[in-house]
Amino acid sequence: MVTKAKKKGNKRSISPPPAQKAKHIDSSVKNGGQKKSPGKGLKPSPSVNTLNRIERDNIVLWKRPFTTTYYALMEIFHLSFEFLQSLLHHKFILFLLSVISASFYYAYITPGSHQEFIIAAEKSLAWWSWWVLLGVLSSIGLGSGLHTFLIYLGPHIAAVTLAAYECNSLDFPEPPYPESIVCPSEKPSSKLIVGLWDIVSKVRVESFLWGAGTAIGELPPYFMARAARLSGNEPEDEEYQEFLELMNSDKSKSKDMSLLDRGKAYAEKFISKVGFPGILLFASIPNPLFDLAGITCGHFLVPFWSFFGATLIGKALIKMHVQMLFVIIAFSEHHVDNVVNLLAQVPVVGESIRQPIKELLIRQKNSLHRAPGTHVEQETTWLQSALSLIVTSMILIFLLSIFNSLAQRYHKRICSKN
Repeated sequence: MVTKAKKKGNKRSISPPPAQKAKHIDSSVKNGGQKKSPGKGLKPSPSVNTLNRIERDNIVLWKRPFTTTYYALMEIFHLSFEFLQSLLHHKFILFLLSVISASFYYAYITPGSHQEFIIAAEKSLAWWSWWVLLGVLSSIGLGSGLHTFLIYLGPHIAAVTLAAYECNSLDFPEPPYPESIVCPSEKPSSKLIVGLWDIVSKVRVESFLWGAGTAIGELPPYFMARAARLSGNEPEDEEYQEFLELMNSDKSKSKDMSLLDRGKAYAEKFISKVGFPGILLFASIPNPLFDLAGITCGHFLVPFWSFFGATLIGKALIKMHVQMLFVIIAFSEHHVDNVVNLLAQVPVVGESIRQPIKELLIRQKNSLHRAPGTHVEQETTWLQSALSLIVTSMILIFLLSIFNSLAQRYHKRICSKN
């Protein structure tokens, strides 16, 4: 009897199998030695990179003005120092550039008959560089760049178009053209008619250079993404992070993607598969789907000349001719008159809108008939003031974004060192 009781007691005190013990130990270790209640778990803490990114987003002038200013100035100092260091690493190129610059400077300050050609070359180079720079500024920043087509190139094409129909000529006196437009003193033949393609030819150089600048502005994202793919590192660049998020969302077939994001994801996939024709197609059509083209081509290791060649042809030749034709046709004399007359039919505010626009056009036409070199005093209307305010605001917002970006870049530099 005693033996049976002992046996029963032993059966009750039998320990669980070793496998079950191991599972119990593993689960306790995973839960940090704490029992996990059903439906509740430990909250994951954000990583250091995430905390740094959150802090970096708050480094803007309107939130932390002193810190932002200090960081931006320090980043400018570091970039200047790095640029000088890179120049010292290419001593032969630096020496060659110094010799060429010294030769040009000597020719520039030396009097002689060659000064006439130097002045003409200086004027042309400054004019061409201006439009290339505006194109680059318009291309950077994923659509948040300075929209220089709306501010500069579009109004320039419109002014040339209006002047061509008013003067019945495109032989504007130089100077003051291209800084300002004046009708030629000699009246052209009444039989002469300024055609559409004549105006296109007049503004083709500026438009091509602006388009070339937009193509050049796509190169930094291309090289950044290409270097990241070859090295295996993932840079904390906002544009690159957006590109990766779009790729991951597209792979997971996320339903939270907006229509624009779906279009961008499709464009990236199409460009990476088709190559040169796909890049040319999307670069030739004015659309927001080309924003991530540089990063896409760099990430998928598209050859440089395939990417840049297609982008240059699409943006500087095809797309710019489409935009030129649109502006020229829209600002043809009869179209402008029709639009001004239609504004009067708008209820309540129609006449108050039409009148200042009509006065502005009349003053613009009168200024075309002044003698070259003379200045015509004009009263500023509320419409001109409003347009100037809009343009100034766009430029200031763009400059603020650059300043904030410099400060955030320096913060990233500090975090990478720690």
